[in-house]
Amino acid sequence: MNLKVDDRIKLVLLDDIHATETFALINTNRQHLRTWLPWVDNMRTIEIFESYIRKTKEETIAGTDFGFVIFEDERIAGRIGLHNIDHQTKTGAIGYWLGKEFENRGIITKACNAIIEFGFTQLALERIEIKCATENYKSKAVPERLGFIQDSILPQAEFVNDKILDLYVYALSKKDWAKKTLQ
Repeated sequence: MNLKVDDRIKLVLLDDIHATETFALINTNRQHLRTWLPWVDNMRTIEIFESYIRKTKEETIAGTDFGFVIFEDERIAGRIGLHNIDHQTKTGAIGYWLGKEFENRGIITKACNAIIEFGFTQLALERIEIKCATENYKSKAVPERLGFIQDSILPQAEFVNDKILDLYVYALSKKDWAKKTLQ
């Protein structure tokens, strides 16, 4: 499954063929990514990443996680996914990261728009969340640009890079998204 974002950006479901290039991007950006992402230090080998891909594919089949590779001009730029999908409560959460060289181009905002549309129209979700560290100003700008509402703050919610971080929880309802898309 692919989601076309624009003429330069597309989202492709994570698969085995993406392992080497995506892992290389993680390695190249390890210091950059580990500032805000708790999983980076555990993703030490290609075998660990391949195991992660297998788990993600199983979750996609189960309908609880849709993990995509972000391509810009046929180069892997990062990852985005709709995670923790609960079909009973009709909720999910977006997570994302980019290699440093791909930042500040609007890629994540555009990719999030595609994921939001996918979640609300194809998966029939009613609420989508984005969580980010309160001090991660670049990441928190994304949900704010997309019309998410800051729902809450989770104190001391995530241990990253030897620090405990507070997280903002941003939320967008299908109803609010539909109003915004009609404007």
